[in-house]
Amino acid sequence: MAAAPNARNRATASGAATWRDVEPAGVVLIGGPEEYLGIRAMDRVRAQVRAVSPDVEVTRLNAGSYEPGSLTLHVSPSLFGENKLIEVEGVESMNDSFLADALAYVARPEPDAVLVLRHGGGVRGKKLLDAVKAGGWPVVDCQPLKKDADKTAFVTAEFRAAGRKISGDAVQSLVNAVGANLAELAAACNQLIADATGAVTPELVDRYYGGRIEATAFKVADAAMAGNGPAALSALRHALATGADPVPLVAALAAKLRTVAKVAGAQGSSTQIARDLGMQPWLVEQAQRDVRRWTPEGLVRSIQVTAEADAQVKGLSRDPVYAVEHAVTVIAASARGR
Repeated sequence: MAAAPNARNRATASGAATWRDVEPAGVVLIGGPEEYLGIRAMDRVRAQVRAVSPDVEVTRLNAGSYEPGSLTLHVSPSLFGENKLIEVEGVESMNDSFLADALAYVARPEPDAVLVLRHGGGVRGKKLLDAVKAGGWPVVDCQPLKKDADKTAFVTAEFRAAGRKISGDAVQSLVNAVGANLAELAAACNQLIADATGAVTPELVDRYYGGRIEATAFKVADAAMAGNGPAALSALRHALATGADPVPLVAALAAKLRTVAKVAGAQGSSTQIARDLGMQPWLVEQAQRDVRRWTPEGLVRSIQVTAEADAQVKGLSRDPVYAVEHAVTVIAASARGR
């Protein structure tokens, strides 16, 4: 079996890996709390094992309800010589029996088996995790994609892997629309990849996902930041009338203002600024264009009114709708340099 844990396999597949490029090995550790990335990593290992050994015997165990001796039983060679793939979920809540059996197994794994450990995070089982790392086996770290730059990079990579094109503005529109949940973001990418006949544009993203609250929030913010008060207020009132919560609306305003403020105070090329701030270069270039319509005083005033609105929509005001409308009005006016 290609995934047998021989010396060459350890040398070529050991150490840190990503969920996109992890390869089968005698032991594979998939750690971290991001469930979707963990699922993708396990799917990749399983698909690669089956590509080499279509008749592989797959066994799934739960480390929290593990029965002593189960691991040894399932990895033992069978009469028919099938290769084995053992997938263990819930390693972060393992019982003592699993810890003991897994430690013994990692020290001497079977040559025709692949053991995949899914650890959701935390300190439980650290001794086992350390043993896997010390053995040189592949380790995948599945952390949540919290930064906007990480999510846009994820979308770009999904389209690149599918051999499809998507514009930078369309990437940002998609992240704004469905970026709160990584599984939903991936599903949106898959749908656009399957349905679009050419390069994906912001207009196409808007047609599919423009009704999402997140997208509506950024439409309001974009209009306000462009100094178009009437359009911003119209979009805001439509959003509120269709059930949008004021909190994400204010959050979108704050996010746009923070980006402009960071770029306004940065020196160097867009590429250098992007690297220093952890942003996509095209997003920096967009912010640099936005900066031109702002005075320092207008930017400070807008940040202050947005901070006040944030506190008001979170309980300090009896009229959160007015707080948002006031912030939008001040930002739109300030963007025109008034």
